[in-house]
Amino acid sequence: MNFFNVFAHNDINEGVKRFRENKNAALLDVRTREEYARGHIEGSYNLPLDELDRVDSVIKDKNVTLYVHCLSGGRSKRATAFLRSKGYKDVYDIGGIGSYKGRIVV
Repeated sequence: MNFFNVFAHNDINEGVKRFRENKNAALLDVRTREEYARGHIEGSYNLPLDELDRVDSVIKDKNVTLYVHCLSGGRSKRATAFLRSKGYKDVYDIGGIGSYKGRIVV
């Protein structure tokens, strides 16, 4: 991790753009199933924070770039730390869907 990125603002709009440009990436939404059902970013996987321990069964390749978001950024921050501890190498906390300006699907 780049030391200077610790202080960078997480921009979900930039993160989703980078996800769409990366063929070897996954967009991981760690909100609850109910929150996800009310609206989510197309192409995202829903794996609630309290179920994150089963990530190996959903995303088997630990070399996939993961872009992680939640509602406001708190859960995604915890999730990225957990994913790194599980051996995922390229993990980005892109913040909260609350500030997403793109299309939301139901």
